[in-house]
Amino acid sequence: MPELSLLAWALLAFAAAVGGLSKSAIPGSVTISVAIFAAALPAKESTGALLVLLILGDLCAIWVYRRSVEWRILIRLIPAVLVGLVLGFGFLARTTDRQVAVAIGLILLVVITLALYQRRAAPTRQARSARVLYGAAGGFTTMVANAAGPVMSMYFLASRLPIRVFLGTAAWFFGVLNLIKLPFSVQLGLVTAESLRMNLALAPALLAGFVCGRLLVRRMNQQIFERLVIVFTVVGAGYLLAQGFLPTP
Repeated sequence: MPELSLLAWALLAFAAAVGGLSKSAIPGSVTISVAIFAAALPAKESTGALLVLLILGDLCAIWVYRRSVEWRILIRLIPAVLVGLVLGFGFLARTTDRQVAVAIGLILLVVITLALYQRRAAPTRQARSARVLYGAAGGFTTMVANAAGPVMSMYFLASRLPIRVFLGTAAWFFGVLNLIKLPFSVQLGLVTAESLRMNLALAPALLAGFVCGRLLVRRMNQQIFERLVIVFTVVGAGYLLAQGFLPTP
């Protein structure tokens, strides 16, 4: 496994726990995990190190929320997401860490601004008019930086899904998407034997975060859930924007 300080391992364990929490209770919080992994590891390598952990969280969420899924939304997203994945794969294969950060920052700036604006529109119009943009942006950002959380959280929120349906739909969306990404990430050398050993060490922290999220979501009403999703999404996106535009030390 990589030679990291005790503090770095503690931060990665915390990030893994937040990743588990994001799968069972607060989807937008996964961006915190993305940010911590990118700070502790090289930006590109961090995507592969986090990917397998997120797949584990997705599988847990799919099982727990298997009866609460809005399949119509998922099916309609497929074409745009596939286009975004292909574009992201080509972009990731030809860019530096800095260029990846800038691209994600620009995409999130557009998407978050649009999503907050569309919160004032009719839910059905939001879902129909934004499907292609959100789908393509989600596929692209998840491929290059595991950062589709802010994009898709705002899309599902705009669709006015109840808590369990939101979580179940998100679980299937990210579960399938992350499994599709896995061969691409292996081909790019982002998922390696070393990263898998790291995943094994961090898996207990992710599962602990998932269980905590399950306990938390049982005590949340719809209004609190939506506010938490928005807050975590905007905070996480703000951090990624800063990483994209601030000068590298």
